[in-house]
Amino acid sequence: MGWSGMDRRKFPRANYKCLVTVRRKDGVQTFTTQTENIGAGGVCVILPERLDIFSNVDIILTLVDGIAPIKTNGTVVWTVKSCQPKKAKANCYDTGIEFVDLSKEHSVLIEKIIKELTSKDS
Repeated sequence: MGWSGMDRRKFPRANYKCLVTVRRKDGVQTFTTQTENIGAGGVCVILPERLDIFSNVDIILTLVDGIAPIKTNGTVVWTVKSCQPKKAKANCYDTGIEFVDLSKEHSVLIEKIIKELTSKDS
């Protein structure tokens, strides 16, 4: 029986690339990257630096062209160093961020996008 810890989520996730800006609350660092996957409960992103677990961040998600970006707060819930042997100098960190105060309207929008994506996959 394989380890499926990463798949045991309250909210389903979909591999959906969208632009995301993650800004530390202290304003020291801002990262603009793409999501690895997204769910109504949070996102996974690859960042060039490690953020501390339980760090509070501001998140801006640009999901779909023509729809206003979603702004919400988040908490870093896990971080794992990614190994990229060909880019030895480039450290990358897979970072899981849980949404803290996502509005119901935005949660529904994300769930709708995930349903559309997962229905195409099956």
